[in-house]
Amino acid sequence: MTPYARRGVHGQTVEALARRILGGQIPEGATLDLTALQSELDVSLTALRESLKVLAAKGMVDARQKRGTFVRNRSDWNLLDADVLRWQFHSDRTTDADRALLRNLAEVRSIIEPAAVRLAAERRTDADLAALDAAVDAMGVGGSDAAHAVEADLAFHRALLVATHNELLERMEMVIESGLAHRDRIVHSSPHSQDPVPAHRAVLDAVRARDPHAAEAAMRALLDQAGRDLDRVGGSDNDMERPSGQ
Repeated sequence: MTPYARRGVHGQTVEALARRILGGQIPEGATLDLTALQSELDVSLTALRESLKVLAAKGMVDARQKRGTFVRNRSDWNLLDADVLRWQFHSDRTTDADRALLRNLAEVRSIIEPAAVRLAAERRTDADLAALDAAVDAMGVGGSDAAHAVEADLAFHRALLVATHNELLERMEMVIESGLAHRDRIVHSSPHSQDPVPAHRAVLDAVRARDPHAAEAAMRALLDQAGRDLDRVGGSDNDMERPSGQ
């Protein structure tokens, strides 16, 4: 699925509404005052309705006769949608909701990526290795550039999923990337983060050697380091127990 693009007024309206809902400014169950929103956002009613259709497709809003347009319960939202994840992590400020979602993402990664890297070790091609090599090399030349570090990390984990040669696992990048990018921005903007190259190089070496057991162990070690880095810079609540292997 291609992420929803920020296209002009329409795209800005979608994101403004989504962020308010995700941030709790418009709570679950609330009926939307379309006239007030139209005036506040300075958009036409047509543009507002088209924007709400996008959110309806993601399970965030619905419309009923006599009730109007309302925010659905969070349990109905498509939280695995790449846009919903991106909208959740829209600012540099990390909220309690962001931390909870990062925690959930870490658990998802701890389930998916160790299994994925086993497949990658068994199925990788020379082209896959070249992509992984390029990502690790990029990590080593970015210096203190946080944006560069984020992109290199995303490229590595994207290449690993591609190396599984399982098209459904490849699509998991849409789920992982938004949260991973937010986590990386927090960590790589801090002077306390550790060098990411050795842990990623260990994963790559095991994949290159076609050793699925070593690849899984290296990935679990990488995810554990990722969790420690996030805790160290205050990106998660230290009093919350982090699942093993994260």
